[in-house]
Amino acid sequence: MNDSTKTEILISGRNLHKSYKTSKEVLHVLEGADLEIKTGEVLGIIGASGVGKSTLLHVLGGLDCPDEGDILFRGENIYKNKKGYLDGFRNQHVGFVFQFFNLLPDFTALENVMFPAIIRNGDKKIAENRAQDLLDQVGLKDRMHHRPGELSGGESQRVALARGLMNQPDILLADEPTGNLDSDASDALMKLIRGLNENFKQTFVIVTHSQRIASQMDRVLQLQGGKVNTVEQQIVI
Repeated sequence: MNDSTKTEILISGRNLHKSYKTSKEVLHVLEGADLEIKTGEVLGIIGASGVGKSTLLHVLGGLDCPDEGDILFRGENIYKNKKGYLDGFRNQHVGFVFQFFNLLPDFTALENVMFPAIIRNGDKKIAENRAQDLLDQVGLKDRMHHRPGELSGGESQRVALARGLMNQPDILLADEPTGNLDSDASDALMKLIRGLNENFKQTFVIVTHSQRIASQMDRVLQLQGGKVNTVEQQIVI
């Protein structure tokens, strides 16, 4: 595990509030949450189902504006910038991996990984070369021309991981990336994430309900009662 005590703060959240209106009530999800994410660490976020872990991840990644509070990326408030900034911020600095993979079914693994670079209007040949390299790194060199329906759950999640890394993001946010995988596939994915972190100093924030998976992180935060608390690493597995 990395010693990230002396590394810079990549993203910080200050006094974050977020609520949603339903037909019957207002659900207060974040109520003054504070947290810091250090460059080059693998940070886990745990909490009970429905507590707002995905909401917190979306707020951190520029997908969902908080009702109150600030998200600072290297000291710059991403939600108080000029119009159109968030699109560029997400495309240039953030990668996303979701529980249900969200792969395009009619495209090959290679094309799915290339997609973020194509949206960014990147050079197609350069994008293809990088996508091939990423798929090789995640162990899918021989599966890159297969479509999602021809891949296992573990393989699909590795494609999603490669896609999240396509634009060389500063941070990759993963929402329950092992949630639909068996224990062997989950362990393989975490081993891959740890390798990418150690070899390339890639920053990860991983939402998980699994204490066993969380125990493999550098640090663990718990979302409870709308606030974020540090969890000691003596997690019961």
